[in-house]
Amino acid sequence: MSRRRRVYEGKAKVLYEGPEPGTLIQHFKDDATAFDGTKHELIDGKGVLNNRISEFIFTRLNEIGVPTHFIRSLNMREQLIREVEIVPIEVIVRNVAAGSISKRLGIEEGTPLPRSIIEFCYKNDALGDPMVSEEHITAFGWASPQEIDDMMALALRINDFLTGLFLGIGIKVVDFKIEFGRLFEGEMMRIVLADEISPDSCRLWDINTNEKLDKDRFRRDMGGLVDAYQEVARRLGILFENDTGKPTGPTLVKS
Repeated sequence: MSRRRRVYEGKAKVLYEGPEPGTLIQHFKDDATAFDGTKHELIDGKGVLNNRISEFIFTRLNEIGVPTHFIRSLNMREQLIREVEIVPIEVIVRNVAAGSISKRLGIEEGTPLPRSIIEFCYKNDALGDPMVSEEHITAFGWASPQEIDDMMALALRINDFLTGLFLGIGIKVVDFKIEFGRLFEGEMMRIVLADEISPDSCRLWDINTNEKLDKDRFRRDMGGLVDAYQEVARRLGILFENDTGKPTGPTLVKS
């Protein structure tokens, strides 16, 4: 079997050269990181769950016309994706105060925000992914005004979809982080959703109890991260109810 060429490795994923020009294979690792990588552990089974949850969400977004880099699932840990040029901006959509916005603005965690708020951060681990404004983004050439408008419009569409999807299974979408890329097709270029959407990149709380079903369980040393991710997968209907809960091999339902 020929050795695959590694294109990029991040904290939670590895990108390999794809089988066709313009494609990549996205591999989900079991690494759990927080605080720009200063906290790090291996959590068996996490990558499998993130891959499957992200695949489920990206498939549904494709179906409703939200452009993404996702093509199809390859196996338990890998997806075939389109190669894109990543915009070096993290787009954060907040519906409920939690995490950094609570600390910055003194808003009690769990307080519903007056409306959904979009924030931007510059993707740079060495700098701690600092928050930036549209003025910074355009001044430094990270994205054009039109690209910012496209990303904001898509972010709000994705928020509408996610809040409805998770509301139906008793989960509140507190906030989430997404990334976008430039997809070049001949002489045309368009902005598409890239990276992943999973409990690693979202804050997901049980509607009735406010139990955290996301990476805050790792950030805050709460434990039970894989159990929480499995609960999200079960409610989405992609994990059998009678699964043993062992992180080494969750039984996944193919879509």
